[in-house]
Amino acid sequence: MDFSRTLFKTVILFVVLSQSVWAVEVAEAETQPSLEAMLWVRQAEPQADAVVYDRTLATIYDQFSFAPIWRDYRAKDELETQINIISLAGISQDFEWRALLLRDLRNSGDWRAYDVFATDSLLALMSYIDQIPEHGKRWYFGTDITEQLPVPTQGRTLSLIAAATQNALYDFVFGLRPDTPQYRAMAKAIVKLQDMQTHIWPKIVQKGLIREGDPLEDADHFITALERQGVLAKADAQRLKIERVNYFHPLLVDAVKRFQGRHGLKQDGVIGKSTRRWLNKSANTRIQILALNMERLRLWPTERESIILVNIPNYEMQLWIDSELILDSKVVVGRPSRRTPLFDSRLDSVVFNPAWNVPVKIMRKDILPKLRNDSEYLEKNSYTVLSDWTDAQEIPSEQIDWQNINPNDFPYRLQQSPGDMNALGRFKFNTPNGNAIYLHDTPAKSLFAKERRAFSSGCIRVQKAETLAEILISRSGFNYGDYDYYRRIPETKWVSLRKRYAVYTIYQTAWVNESGEVEYRDDVYHYDARPKRNTAVSLTASNNQS
Repeated sequence: MDFSRTLFKTVILFVVLSQSVWAVEVAEAETQPSLEAMLWVRQAEPQADAVVYDRTLATIYDQFSFAPIWRDYRAKDELETQINIISLAGISQDFEWRALLLRDLRNSGDWRAYDVFATDSLLALMSYIDQIPEHGKRWYFGTDITEQLPVPTQGRTLSLIAAATQNALYDFVFGLRPDTPQYRAMAKAIVKLQDMQTHIWPKIVQKGLIREGDPLEDADHFITALERQGVLAKADAQRLKIERVNYFHPLLVDAVKRFQGRHGLKQDGVIGKSTRRWLNKSANTRIQILALNMERLRLWPTERESIILVNIPNYEMQLWIDSELILDSKVVVGRPSRRTPLFDSRLDSVVFNPAWNVPVKIMRKDILPKLRNDSEYLEKNSYTVLSDWTDAQEIPSEQIDWQNINPNDFPYRLQQSPGDMNALGRFKFNTPNGNAIYLHDTPAKSLFAKERRAFSSGCIRVQKAETLAEILISRSGFNYGDYDYYRRIPETKWVSLRKRYAVYTIYQTAWVNESGEVEYRDDVYHYDARPKRNTAVSLTASNNQS
């Protein structure tokens, strides 16, 4: 028994040492690839300057004695799927070009040119993924990828070589996907849209509000549009056309309500400006929105153990505990001129009956100008003037000449007392971050009834703030009596949570729901807007079987 165990340990040690020596040899070879390998790569290059990572390619193919490594068609499909999605997202001209050239080379049958360019494209994909933690927010919510991506890390390259050696290239490439079923579901949705691109996508050009019973200027186009959107059954569409229905029929009203629900619109069955705009979005536009949001999945956390997610364009907050959705709530987010930032933090405490230290920007732009016209504004809204946040000495408001103040030079600070008038409501959820953004209650409950809820100065107002506070307190080891006491007392009370929760603000304007239907939301901050995209590449059913 002891001899067997010793022998087993010896074999394991030999394997580890062998792999270490091999890794060192590869690393050394990577710095000085052979002239023969460099020449072979250049000869295999499909067109001048097509490959970017020639030295790394030479190192890789030298290891395989210049034999092809893309022998598994599934690996090819998976690589092309991920490259194509980045291309369709419209964030990189380089990936758009790669998607087209990969398609052409695969159809040409030139295995060597395809193999080398596919490996070069895989290196580009690996580098792209490596850069996302630093540049992802800029790429997905600002400027496109214009710079050449650096050579992937040595560790990444060694992993690629190891995978190809073990005939596991498909698993390696598949592992580069975002770790969420949403990616595959959204890819299937793109395939479906691309299949429908050749069909008629009629526009709704009828002006004004269209209500149930109203005449339709082009009923057949209207019926076809709803059928194409997947909210009107084919049989119902055919029956309405056969019967020559030329008015806004109840079946069409129900279909419009379903359409509105999938787009975050008020489900009133009335076609107005917003519903008409979404009905008229082309398949190409929807494909680009889906692809861009697929890439954004690479930024967001996939674990659901103890996390609060706020999806800004959906105006929704979710609390997940032990992979179970415990609470969802409507939220109000920052208006476009004062956007809620994309950030992550940890919720460490609940503040009952908070005072509000008014941010300087809000004080200067919103509150001080009102005091010129209403000297009693501070008293009416329970504001106190303080010398600063450190000494916090109260300054009598009557000592200040409000008519002649310059908001930009105002030397004091404002604080709003706890109570029903307080802008934070009865609960504040502390999430330390560099943007001074947090979740809180609000006295302005009527805003939650609105379809578009971007009204705040950046912080996140939670409709179910009281329920959220109760859950967090109870899950942190406190009993209901503690919670009820903190809620009833008029004083401010900070309660540190024994259990901390990750908090992420995310920005998803498209996803696939549990019923397999694609949902879209208005791009409230205009992050989706991109130049006209190359839609020549396509995803196929074979690309998305895994």
